[in-house]
Amino acid sequence: MHIVVIGAGVVGVTSAYALARRGHQVTVVERLEGAGLETSFGNAGQRSYGVVYPWASAAMVRQALPWLVSTDGPLKMHLPPSPATVRFLLASLRFAFAPGVYGLNKRAMLQMGVYSRQCFAELEQQLALDFDGDSRGVLQLASTPAMMAEYRKTAALLEEFGIAHRLLGPIEVRELEPGMTGDGPLHGGIHYETDGTGDCHLFSRSLAAACSDQGVAFLYGHQVERLLCDDRRVLGVRLCQPDGAAEDLAADAVVVSAGCWSPMLVADLGLQLPIYPVKGYSLTAPLLETAKAPLSTVHDDNFKVVSTRLGSRLRATGFVELSDFRRDTPQARLATIRKSVASRFPGCADLDQASSWTGFRPMTPDGPAILGRGPRDNLYLNTGHGTFGWTLSAGSAELLAQLVDGEPSAIALDAFRADRFRI
Repeated sequence: MHIVVIGAGVVGVTSAYALARRGHQVTVVERLEGAGLETSFGNAGQRSYGVVYPWASAAMVRQALPWLVSTDGPLKMHLPPSPATVRFLLASLRFAFAPGVYGLNKRAMLQMGVYSRQCFAELEQQLALDFDGDSRGVLQLASTPAMMAEYRKTAALLEEFGIAHRLLGPIEVRELEPGMTGDGPLHGGIHYETDGTGDCHLFSRSLAAACSDQGVAFLYGHQVERLLCDDRRVLGVRLCQPDGAAEDLAADAVVVSAGCWSPMLVADLGLQLPIYPVKGYSLTAPLLETAKAPLSTVHDDNFKVVSTRLGSRLRATGFVELSDFRRDTPQARLATIRKSVASRFPGCADLDQASSWTGFRPMTPDGPAILGRGPRDNLYLNTGHGTFGWTLSAGSAELLAQLVDGEPSAIALDAFRADRFRI
Protein backbone atom coordinates (compact mmCIF):
# COMPACT_ATOMS: atom_id res chain seq x y z
CA MET A 1 0.00 0.00 0.00
CA HIS A 2 1.30 3.47 -0.88
CA ILE A 3 1.00 5.75 2.15
CA VAL A 4 1.69 9.48 2.12
CA VAL A 5 2.88 10.92 5.44
CA ILE A 6 2.52 14.69 5.71
CA GLY A 7 5.28 16.14 7.87
CA ALA A 8 8.93 15.21 8.46
CA GLY A 9 9.19 16.21 12.08
CA VAL A 10 10.06 13.51 14.57
CA VAL A 11 6.47 12.20 14.65
CA GLY A 12 6.19 12.03 10.87
CA VAL A 13 9.59 10.36 10.42
CA THR A 14 8.96 7.73 13.10
CA SER A 15 5.55 7.06 11.52
CA ALA A 16 7.21 6.58 8.14
CA TYR A 17 9.73 4.16 9.63
CA ALA A 18 7.08 2.09 11.40
CA LEU A 19 5.01 1.83 8.22
CA ALA A 20 7.99 1.03 5.98
CA ARG A 21 9.09 -1.76 8.33
CA ARG A 22 5.70 -3.38 7.74
CA GLY A 23 6.26 -3.41 3.99
CA HIS A 24 4.33 -0.32 2.95
CA GLN A 25 5.53 2.03 0.25
CA VAL A 26 5.88 5.38 2.00
CA THR A 27 6.29 8.93 0.71
CA VAL A 28 6.94 11.73 3.21
CA VAL A 29 5.99 15.25 2.14
CA GLU A 30 7.64 18.13 4.00
CA ARG A 31 7.29 21.86 3.30
CA LEU A 32 10.77 22.63 4.69
CA GLU A 33 14.14 21.60 3.26
CA GLY A 34 14.86 18.67 5.56
CA ALA A 35 13.72 16.52 8.47
CA GLY A 36 13.22 17.88 11.97
CA LEU A 37 13.52 21.57 11.12
CA GLU A 38 10.44 22.92 12.90
CA THR A 39 9.30 21.90 16.40
CA SER A 40 11.85 19.08 16.52
CA PHE A 41 14.80 21.40 15.89
CA GLY A 42 15.55 23.03 19.24
CA ASN A 43 13.44 21.27 21.85
CA ALA A 44 14.49 20.32 25.37
CA GLY A 45 16.38 17.21 24.30
CA GLN A 46 14.62 14.84 26.68
CA ARG A 47 12.76 11.58 26.24
CA SER A 48 10.79 11.86 29.46
CA TYR A 49 8.61 8.75 29.39
CA GLY A 50 7.71 9.09 33.06
CA VAL A 51 7.24 12.87 32.94
CA VAL A 52 4.22 13.19 30.67
CA TYR A 53 1.10 15.01 31.81
CA PRO A 54 -1.91 16.86 30.39
CA TRP A 55 -1.76 20.54 29.50
CA ALA A 56 -5.15 21.32 31.05
CA SER A 57 -4.97 21.16 34.83
CA ALA A 58 -6.68 23.09 37.60
CA ALA A 59 -3.29 23.61 39.29
CA MET A 60 -1.91 25.34 36.18
CA VAL A 61 -4.94 27.61 35.99
CA ARG A 62 -4.42 28.74 39.59
CA GLN A 63 -0.77 29.56 38.87
CA ALA A 64 -1.43 31.24 35.53
CA LEU A 65 -1.96 34.84 36.66
CA PRO A 66 1.15 35.07 38.89
CA TRP A 67 3.19 33.52 36.06
CA LEU A 68 1.82 35.99 33.51
CA VAL A 69 2.73 39.07 35.54
CA SER A 70 6.15 37.86 36.73
CA THR A 71 9.11 38.87 34.55
CA ASP A 72 10.58 35.38 34.76
CA GLY A 73 7.24 33.57 34.89
CA PRO A 74 7.08 30.56 32.56
CA LEU A 75 3.69 31.48 31.03
CA LYS A 76 3.41 34.44 28.64
CA MET A 77 0.65 35.71 26.37
CA HIS A 78 0.54 38.30 23.61
CA LEU A 79 -1.87 41.10 24.43
CA PRO A 80 -4.51 41.57 23.34
CA PRO A 81 -5.03 37.83 22.80
CA SER A 82 -6.23 36.76 19.38
CA PRO A 83 -9.58 34.99 18.88
CA ALA A 84 -7.64 31.74 18.37
CA THR A 85 -5.87 32.22 21.71
CA VAL A 86 -9.15 32.95 23.51
CA ARG A 87 -10.79 29.85 22.02
CA PHE A 88 -7.86 27.70 23.08
CA LEU A 89 -7.86 29.10 26.62
CA LEU A 90 -11.60 28.63 27.04
CA ALA A 91 -11.36 25.03 25.82
CA SER A 92 -8.42 24.43 28.17
CA LEU A 93 -10.43 25.78 31.11
CA ARG A 94 -13.30 23.47 30.25
CA PHE A 95 -11.02 20.42 30.31
CA ALA A 96 -9.08 21.60 33.36
CA PHE A 97 -12.19 21.67 35.55
CA ALA A 98 -14.11 18.76 34.01
CA PRO A 99 -14.43 16.19 36.82
CA GLY A 100 -11.95 13.34 36.52
CA VAL A 101 -10.65 14.30 33.06
CA TYR A 102 -7.15 15.33 34.16
CA GLY A 103 -6.58 12.07 36.01
CA LEU A 104 -7.83 9.93 33.14
CA ASN A 105 -5.70 11.83 30.63
CA LYS A 106 -2.59 11.61 32.79
CA ARG A 107 -2.98 7.86 33.10
CA ALA A 108 -3.46 7.52 29.34
CA MET A 109 -0.39 9.61 28.63
CA LEU A 110 1.72 7.68 31.12
CA GLN A 111 0.60 4.43 29.51
CA MET A 112 1.62 5.86 26.14
CA GLY A 113 4.96 6.92 27.65
CA VAL A 114 5.68 3.43 28.99
CA TYR A 115 4.82 1.91 25.61
CA SER A 116 6.90 4.50 23.76
CA ARG A 117 9.95 3.77 25.89
CA GLN A 118 9.65 0.11 24.90
CA CYS A 119 9.29 1.02 21.22
CA PHE A 120 12.24 3.42 21.34
CA ALA A 121 14.45 0.74 22.89
CA GLU A 122 13.50 -1.65 20.08
CA LEU A 123 14.22 1.03 17.49
CA GLU A 124 17.69 1.64 18.94
CA GLN A 125 18.37 -2.11 18.77
CA GLN A 126 17.43 -2.15 15.10
CA LEU A 127 19.39 0.92 14.01
CA ALA A 128 22.67 2.66 14.79
CA LEU A 129 21.40 6.22 15.12
CA ASP A 130 23.71 9.16 15.84
CA PHE A 131 21.95 11.85 17.88
CA ASP A 132 24.06 12.56 20.99
CA GLY A 133 21.77 10.19 22.85
CA ASP A 134 22.13 9.01 26.44
CA SER A 135 20.01 7.20 29.03
CA ARG A 136 20.99 8.57 32.43
CA GLY A 137 17.47 9.54 33.38
CA VAL A 138 15.64 12.80 33.99
CA LEU A 139 15.82 14.76 37.25
CA GLN A 140 13.08 17.11 38.42
CA LEU A 141 14.19 19.51 41.15
CA ALA A 142 12.04 20.67 44.05
CA SER A 143 12.68 24.31 44.95
CA THR A 144 10.05 24.27 47.71
CA PRO A 145 8.72 21.80 50.28
CA ALA A 146 5.35 21.99 48.50
CA MET A 147 6.88 20.76 45.25
CA MET A 148 8.57 17.90 47.07
CA ALA A 149 5.18 16.95 48.50
CA GLU A 150 3.77 16.90 44.95
CA TYR A 151 6.53 14.51 43.88
CA ARG A 152 5.61 12.18 46.73
CA LYS A 153 2.04 12.10 45.43
CA THR A 154 3.32 11.46 41.90
CA ALA A 155 5.44 8.55 43.12
CA ALA A 156 2.36 6.51 43.99
CA LEU A 157 1.09 6.73 40.40
CA LEU A 158 4.53 5.90 39.03
CA GLU A 159 4.60 2.79 41.20
CA GLU A 160 1.29 1.71 39.71
CA PHE A 161 2.70 1.93 36.17
CA GLY A 162 6.03 0.34 37.07
CA ILE A 163 7.99 3.49 36.16
CA ALA A 164 11.43 3.40 37.78
CA HIS A 165 12.05 6.47 39.95
CA ARG A 166 13.67 7.67 43.16
CA LEU A 167 12.73 10.45 45.56
CA LEU A 168 15.91 12.30 46.53
CA GLY A 169 16.95 14.68 49.27
CA PRO A 170 19.15 17.72 48.54
CA ILE A 171 22.41 15.86 49.24
CA GLU A 172 21.37 12.96 46.98
CA VAL A 173 20.43 15.40 44.21
CA ARG A 174 23.90 16.93 44.28
CA GLU A 175 25.49 13.48 44.36
CA LEU A 176 23.51 12.57 41.24
CA GLU A 177 24.41 15.87 39.53
CA PRO A 178 27.78 16.92 40.99
CA GLY A 179 28.05 19.84 38.57
CA MET A 180 25.02 21.50 40.16
CA THR A 181 26.91 23.96 42.36
CA GLY A 182 24.61 26.98 41.97
CA ASP A 183 22.72 28.68 44.76
CA GLY A 184 19.19 28.02 43.49
CA PRO A 185 16.74 26.83 46.17
CA LEU A 186 16.71 23.07 46.62
CA HIS A 187 14.57 20.82 48.80
CA GLY A 188 15.10 17.57 46.88
CA GLY A 189 13.89 16.06 43.66
CA ILE A 190 12.58 13.04 41.81
CA HIS A 191 14.74 11.05 39.42
CA TYR A 192 13.19 9.09 36.54
CA GLU A 193 15.87 6.48 36.12
CA THR A 194 15.09 5.03 32.69
CA ASP A 195 14.35 8.24 30.76
CA GLY A 196 16.71 9.47 28.06
CA THR A 197 18.20 12.49 26.34
CA GLY A 198 19.46 13.48 22.92
CA ASP A 199 19.18 15.93 20.05
CA CYS A 200 15.77 15.45 18.46
CA HIS A 201 16.84 17.21 15.26
CA LEU A 202 19.83 14.91 14.80
CA PHE A 203 17.62 11.94 15.64
CA SER A 204 15.04 12.96 13.02
CA ARG A 205 17.75 13.36 10.37
CA SER A 206 19.40 10.06 11.26
CA LEU A 207 16.10 8.18 11.24
CA ALA A 208 15.11 9.83 7.95
CA ALA A 209 18.33 8.49 6.44
CA ALA A 210 17.45 5.01 7.74
CA CYS A 211 13.99 5.39 6.19
CA SER A 212 15.54 6.28 2.85
CA ASP A 213 17.64 3.12 3.05
CA GLN A 214 14.37 1.19 3.37
CA GLY A 215 12.92 2.85 0.26
CA VAL A 216 10.96 5.72 1.84
CA ALA A 217 10.77 8.70 -0.52
CA PHE A 218 11.10 12.22 0.92
CA LEU A 219 9.70 15.20 -0.97
CA TYR A 220 11.28 18.17 0.78
CA GLY A 221 10.27 21.70 -0.07
CA HIS A 222 6.81 20.52 -1.12
CA GLN A 223 3.72 22.10 0.42
CA VAL A 224 0.51 20.07 0.66
CA GLU A 225 -2.18 22.42 -0.60
CA ARG A 226 -5.08 20.11 0.08
CA LEU A 227 -6.23 16.52 0.39
CA LEU A 228 -7.90 14.99 -2.67
CA CYS A 229 -11.00 13.12 -1.51
CA ASP A 230 -14.32 11.68 -2.48
CA ASP A 231 -17.11 11.13 0.04
CA ARG A 232 -15.49 8.02 1.49
CA ARG A 233 -11.75 8.00 0.86
CA VAL A 234 -8.68 10.13 0.41
CA LEU A 235 -7.39 9.70 -3.14
CA GLY A 236 -4.13 11.58 -2.68
CA VAL A 237 -2.71 15.04 -2.04
CA ARG A 238 -2.22 18.15 -4.16
CA LEU A 239 1.31 19.48 -3.83
CA CYS A 240 2.94 22.80 -4.53
CA GLN A 241 6.44 22.04 -5.77
CA PRO A 242 9.48 24.23 -5.00
CA ASP A 243 9.09 25.95 -8.38
CA GLY A 244 5.45 26.73 -7.63
CA ALA A 245 3.99 24.15 -9.99
CA ALA A 246 1.08 22.01 -8.80
CA GLU A 247 1.28 18.22 -8.72
CA ASP A 248 -1.19 15.54 -7.64
CA LEU A 249 0.23 12.56 -5.75
CA ALA A 250 -2.01 9.48 -5.53
CA ALA A 251 -2.14 7.50 -2.29
CA ASP A 252 -3.86 4.45 -0.83
CA ALA A 253 -3.78 6.13 2.59
CA VAL A 254 -2.66 9.45 4.08
CA VAL A 255 -1.22 10.20 7.53
CA VAL A 256 -1.38 13.77 8.84
CA SER A 257 1.60 14.47 11.11
CA ALA A 258 2.03 18.16 10.36
CA GLY A 259 2.03 19.48 13.92
CA CYS A 260 0.57 22.97 14.23
CA TRP A 261 -0.27 22.95 10.53
CA SER A 262 -2.44 19.83 10.75
CA PRO A 263 -5.77 21.66 11.31
CA MET A 264 -5.51 23.45 7.95
CA LEU A 265 -5.28 20.13 6.13
CA VAL A 266 -8.47 18.58 7.48
CA ALA A 267 -10.73 21.59 7.99
CA ASP A 268 -12.34 21.18 4.55
CA LEU A 269 -13.39 17.67 5.57
CA GLY A 270 -15.44 18.99 8.46
CA LEU A 271 -12.92 18.10 11.17
CA GLN A 272 -11.87 20.90 13.51
CA LEU A 273 -8.61 20.07 15.27
CA PRO A 274 -8.07 22.56 18.11
CA ILE A 275 -4.28 22.42 17.94
CA TYR A 276 -2.63 25.63 19.13
CA PRO A 277 1.00 26.71 18.48
CA VAL A 278 2.38 27.01 22.02
CA LYS A 279 5.65 28.86 21.65
CA GLY A 280 8.88 27.92 23.40
CA TYR A 281 12.48 29.11 23.44
CA SER A 282 15.87 27.46 23.81
CA LEU A 283 19.57 28.24 23.94
CA THR A 284 22.24 25.81 22.75
CA ALA A 285 25.77 26.58 23.90
CA PRO A 286 29.18 24.89 23.83
CA LEU A 287 30.29 23.47 27.16
CA LEU A 288 33.18 25.24 28.90
CA GLU A 289 33.76 22.82 31.78
CA THR A 290 32.11 19.44 31.49
CA ALA A 291 32.50 18.81 35.24
CA LYS A 292 30.20 21.77 35.89
CA ALA A 293 27.53 20.67 33.40
CA PRO A 294 24.48 18.48 33.92
CA LEU A 295 25.06 14.79 33.28
CA SER A 296 21.57 14.34 31.88
CA THR A 297 18.34 16.41 31.88
CA VAL A 298 17.54 18.61 34.86
CA HIS A 299 14.17 20.35 35.28
CA ASP A 300 14.57 23.56 37.29
CA ASP A 301 11.10 24.02 38.77
CA ASN A 302 12.06 27.49 40.06
CA PHE A 303 12.27 28.97 36.54
CA LYS A 304 10.51 26.11 34.72
CA VAL A 305 13.62 25.69 32.55
CA VAL A 306 15.04 22.36 31.38
CA SER A 307 18.82 21.96 30.96
CA THR A 308 20.20 18.99 29.04
CA ARG A 309 23.68 17.85 28.11
CA LEU A 310 23.92 16.99 24.40
CA GLY A 311 27.42 15.66 23.88
CA SER A 312 29.69 18.72 24.09
CA ARG A 313 26.75 21.15 24.18
CA LEU A 314 24.19 22.42 26.67
CA ARG A 315 20.55 22.84 25.64
CA ALA A 316 18.40 25.00 27.94
CA THR A 317 14.70 25.36 27.14
CA GLY A 318 11.78 27.19 28.65
CA PHE A 319 8.52 29.12 28.45
CA VAL A 320 4.98 28.47 27.38
CA GLU A 321 3.87 31.43 25.30
CA LEU A 322 0.49 32.00 23.69
CA SER A 323 1.18 34.35 20.79
CA ASP A 324 -0.09 32.47 17.73
CA PHE A 325 2.60 32.08 15.05
CA ARG A 326 4.78 35.07 16.00
CA ARG A 327 8.43 34.10 15.58
CA ASP A 328 10.08 37.03 17.36
CA THR A 329 12.54 36.23 20.16
CA PRO A 330 12.32 38.72 23.04
CA GLN A 331 15.67 38.97 24.80
CA ALA A 332 13.88 38.84 28.16
CA ARG A 333 12.94 35.22 27.48
CA LEU A 334 16.55 34.25 26.80
CA ALA A 335 17.69 36.20 29.87
CA THR A 336 15.42 34.09 32.07
CA ILE A 337 16.83 30.89 30.59
CA ARG A 338 20.34 32.17 31.33
CA LYS A 339 19.33 32.93 34.93
CA SER A 340 18.18 29.36 35.40
CA VAL A 341 21.41 27.89 34.07
CA ALA A 342 23.49 30.25 36.25
CA SER A 343 21.46 29.33 39.35
CA ARG A 344 22.04 25.60 38.87
CA PHE A 345 25.15 25.05 36.72
CA PRO A 346 27.22 28.26 36.85
CA GLY A 347 30.13 28.40 34.43
CA CYS A 348 29.26 25.18 32.63
CA ALA A 349 28.67 26.65 29.15
CA ASP A 350 29.56 29.67 27.05
CA LEU A 351 26.12 31.25 26.96
CA ASP A 352 27.52 34.29 25.12
CA GLN A 353 28.11 31.97 22.15
CA ALA A 354 24.73 30.28 22.40
CA SER A 355 22.44 29.91 19.41
CA SER A 356 18.81 30.71 20.14
CA TRP A 357 15.67 29.02 18.83
CA THR A 358 11.98 29.59 19.02
CA GLY A 359 9.35 27.17 17.83
CA PHE A 360 5.78 26.02 18.20
CA ARG A 361 4.59 22.95 20.11
CA PRO A 362 1.33 21.58 18.66
CA MET A 363 -0.81 21.57 21.80
CA THR A 364 -4.34 20.27 22.20
CA PRO A 365 -6.53 22.06 24.78
CA ASP A 366 -6.62 19.01 27.07
CA GLY A 367 -3.12 17.64 26.44
CA PRO A 368 -3.18 14.16 24.87
CA ALA A 369 -2.14 13.89 21.22
CA ILE A 370 -4.58 13.13 18.41
CA LEU A 371 -4.10 9.57 17.18
CA GLY A 372 -6.55 7.58 15.12
CA ARG A 373 -8.69 7.63 12.01
CA GLY A 374 -9.81 10.84 10.37
CA PRO A 375 -13.10 11.66 8.62
CA ARG A 376 -12.25 9.42 5.66
CA ASP A 377 -11.74 5.66 5.76
CA ASN A 378 -8.07 5.79 4.80
CA LEU A 379 -7.10 9.05 6.52
CA TYR A 380 -5.08 8.78 9.74
CA LEU A 381 -4.01 11.37 12.30
CA ASN A 382 -0.85 11.31 14.39
CA THR A 383 -0.37 14.86 15.58
CA GLY A 384 -0.84 17.35 18.43
CA HIS A 385 1.75 15.92 20.83
CA GLY A 386 2.51 19.28 22.46
CA THR A 387 5.78 19.25 24.41
CA PHE A 388 6.06 15.45 24.29
CA GLY A 389 6.46 14.81 20.57
CA TRP A 390 9.84 13.08 20.73
CA THR A 391 8.98 11.27 23.96
CA LEU A 392 5.82 9.73 22.50
CA SER A 393 6.85 9.49 18.84
CA ALA A 394 8.04 5.88 18.80
CA GLY A 395 4.97 4.60 20.62
CA SER A 396 2.45 6.62 18.62
CA ALA A 397 4.13 5.54 15.37
CA GLU A 398 3.71 1.86 16.25
CA LEU A 399 0.11 2.42 17.31
CA LEU A 400 -0.55 4.21 14.03
CA ALA A 401 0.93 1.30 12.06
CA GLN A 402 -1.29 -1.11 13.98
CA LEU A 403 -4.35 0.94 13.02
CA VAL A 404 -3.33 1.08 9.37
CA ASP A 405 -2.87 -2.69 9.27
CA GLY A 406 -6.14 -3.37 11.08
CA GLU A 407 -4.52 -4.82 14.17
CA PRO A 408 -5.70 -4.36 17.77
CA SER A 409 -4.02 -1.39 19.43
CA ALA A 410 -1.37 -2.23 22.00
CA ILE A 411 -2.93 0.31 24.37
CA ALA A 412 -6.36 1.94 24.59
CA LEU A 413 -6.69 5.03 22.40
CA ASP A 414 -9.90 6.54 23.81
CA ALA A 415 -8.07 9.56 25.28
CA PHE A 416 -6.42 10.29 21.91
CA ARG A 417 -9.41 10.17 19.57
CA ALA A 418 -10.01 13.19 17.32
CA ASP A 419 -13.71 13.54 18.04
CA ARG A 420 -13.28 14.15 21.79
CA PHE A 421 -13.39 17.91 21.29
CA ARG A 422 -16.97 18.02 20.06
CA ILE A 423 -19.27 19.76 22.51
